[in-house]
Amino acid sequence: MGTYNKGILGAFSGKVGPVVGASWRGKEVMRSLPKKSNRVASALQQQQRQKFAMVNDFLGGVQPVIKRYYGSDSGIKTRRNQAMSYLMREALVFNDPDYEWDYSKVLISRGDLTGMEDATLDVAAGAISVTWTDNSEQGEALANDQLVLVVYDPATKAVVYSLAAGERADEAAALAMPSYLDGAEVQVWATFVAADEKLFATSLYLGSITVI
Repeated sequence: MGTYNKGILGAFSGKVGPVVGASWRGKEVMRSLPKKSNRVASALQQQQRQKFAMVNDFLGGVQPVIKRYYGSDSGIKTRRNQAMSYLMREALVFNDPDYEWDYSKVLISRGDLTGMEDATLDVAAGAISVTWTDNSEQGEALANDQLVLVVYDPATKAVVYSLAAGERADEAAALAMPSYLDGAEVQVWATFVAADEKLFATSLYLGSITVI
């Protein structure tokens, strides 16, 4: 991949002969077209492709959370790329012949703000409910930190989330579930985010629960 300065006709995008032009992180770049290969993928390559597809599908649903609250959006790696690397490395377990999720290791946010303490997960008619202990003033935690909840249904890959489900001082919150998730066993994560969104906590996996 090479970078280039805009000439008299400006930058180009798309394919021109054997070259592809594009914009990447504010720079104009050119790439050569990949060569077609008739090789059969090795077992390791197939496993990597499966892992990539699984993580890519998951990140597509939680993108609005990841792009705001996962690591630092500076340097070469975007927040999505940081999440992709972590999930592929830490959150997938090989159970021959396929990979499976270890949801307890999935993170939907990653930061330095004080996280949730003494969390409990419950379900009521049409809603997921969460309780916790108000730990305001620990570190940089404040009473008005916003609660972010993410609910994921592995069977349908549906995601339900709220970026403002409550405040740290509330010690309880609920998130309404759509009717199409009735009877589904879902996975749930929570995190706190400062009101100005400059700080955020590393998320906590709350567990799985069946929607009623």
